Amino acid sequence: MTRYLAAFALLVLPALALGQAAKSDAPAAEAHPRVVLHTSQGDITLELFPDKAPKSVANFLQYVRDDFYAGTVFHRVVNGYLVQGGIYTRDLQQKRTRAAIASEADNGLSNLRGTVAVARGADPASGTAQFFINLVDNRRLDYAGNQSGLTWGYAVFGKVVEGMNVVDKMAGLPTRALGPFVNDVPNPLVVIDGANVVGEEKPAPKAAPAPATSTAAKPPAKTPVKAPATPKKKA
Repeated sequence: MTRYLAAFALLVLPALALGQAAKSDAPAAEAHPRVVLHTSQGDITLELFPDKAPKSVANFLQYVRDDFYAGTVFHRVVNGYLVQGGIYTRDLQQKRTRAAIASEADNGLSNLRGTVAVARGADPASGTAQFFINLVDNRRLDYAGNQSGLTWGYAVFGKVVEGMNVVDKMAGLPTRALGPFVNDVPNPLVVIDGANVVGEEKPAPKAAPAPATSTAAKPPAKTPVKAPATPKKKA
């Protein structure tokens, strides 16, 4: 009997070893996925932090995979503050979005230069497709408490790892009033031609959804700190 058990072990152990080897050879899941934004000013590569902002990252990746950002623009450029985009078409019409997500601004990440955060309205849980890139350290946009939308802050979910020079070039463009905005629209418009997750095949283009009627999300104006305004007010 002992001889049979020994023989069985000799058969099983190599199989287990092969299984473990196959597991170690399998590619590990990307801990921090990267997304490339292809813009009319150049490419911008973002590294995302699903470990810190899982809802925000999953939401952003879904919009990227749906090819939602193709044909949208960076509609708001404030040099020394931020650039913002992700929802307006070239004619500054809003695209219809999915449901808003809960804010993850209390994740410990700070709105430092080069970080990417979820843009929203007065309600912290109103973020959809819009995002902004910080041009400087905007620590006053960080979570400070849950007392109000102002103290809640803005959820950082990634950072620029390549192409910050492109972002700075965008920041240096002249701005103008256009469409529903009284200023801060770059001239020329900065168009997102497309976006893709690094390592994933780009999906086939989809028809653009009908324009939504919701108000644009935006971080608070630089001075003084106040609740986000509607698009027709000065940022």
